[in-house]
Amino acid sequence: MADSLTIELDTIAAGLHLQPWQVRQTVDLLDDGNTVAFITRYRKERTGTLNEEQIRAVQKQVHARRQIA
Repeated sequence: MADSLTIELDTIAAGLHLQPWQVRQTVDLLDDGNTVAFITRYRKERTGTLNEEQIRAVQKQVHARRQIA
């Protein structure tokens, strides 16, 4: 299961032209209940300075994939 999650996150990263680690960190932060605005402002070091639009794109992609699963 962890391998399929890694593959999914890598696919999302490639599709959004982001680094896989940025997507992983963003998903972790979102899963911990942090808002997009909070992550954008206060967790820049964890996401590699992703902006709000990029974080929302990650959120949307992950949500869509989780709905399918």
